[in-house]
Amino acid sequence: MDLRSKVMRIVIRVGLTLGLVCLLWLVWVAMKGSIALAADPTGIGGTADAAIDYVWILVCAFLVMFMQPGFAMLEAGFCRAKNATNLMTKNLMDFVIGSLTFFLVGYAIMMGGDWHGLWGTEGWLMLGDYYDVDLYLNMFWMLVFCATAATIVAGAVAERLKFKAYLIYSVVVSAIIYPIYGHWVWGGGWLSTLPFGLGALDFAGSGVVHAIGGLVGLAGAMVLGPRFGKYDRNGKPQAIPGHSITLATLGVFILWFGWFGFNPGSTCNAHHLRISVIAVNTNLAAAAAAL
Repeated sequence: MDLRSKVMRIVIRVGLTLGLVCLLWLVWVAMKGSIALAADPTGIGGTADAAIDYVWILVCAFLVMFMQPGFAMLEAGFCRAKNATNLMTKNLMDFVIGSLTFFLVGYAIMMGGDWHGLWGTEGWLMLGDYYDVDLYLNMFWMLVFCATAATIVAGAVAERLKFKAYLIYSVVVSAIIYPIYGHWVWGGGWLSTLPFGLGALDFAGSGVVHAIGGLVGLAGAMVLGPRFGKYDRNGKPQAIPGHSITLATLGVFILWFGWFGFNPGSTCNAHHLRISVIAVNTNLAAAAAAL
């Protein structure tokens, strides 16, 4: 069986499993009579300022989502040609799986109320009172951050992690790790209420997104070890050149562009005019790092 057939079989199995879990959940809550369906939210009655803020947040969220192909191009360009398809598929699937799992359970754990400062307990499947335009906007914003945290790991474990294992990892990060830590910092959890000034503050996800992705990636790299052929028999490191600097360069530009959604967009307010300062700082940081 060729690689494409194997990938399709795995994708179908994961899709069917998630669909079955969702169906069983709906049956369970229906039997308990705990589904409170809300009226279709129209958003009518919002102010002009609110509409501008909505558009601002959504456009920035689209830019953050656009970082997914940036990661895919960067990682595929720096890997060997034989592994490019595997890496591209992983970057696609972590967004697919992240979108479904975060919508089903992740947002509820992250932002759905609070249980002793540890995790949320309501808002499953975004039903009931959570079927609301404000909450859907917030969910989508948190979702693209979740996908970024998940896809960071793909580069750290490139050319070493099996596809099935990566799918399982994507579920764990999107449904458990990112939502729980996100709740601690952004959802009213214990870190946000520490008795030191304003508690733990995190602008644009330096901890919730990038530290989570980096630490999980580090753990994966430590467990998997180096790529085959990275060291010779004497322990001397060997260069493993990427197969396409063109793809890698394109990925860098896409990621650079996406950061203008990540950082200025984290104001969540189009009327916060310091977004210009944030944009300039973001650009200067990227340019300085490139040197």
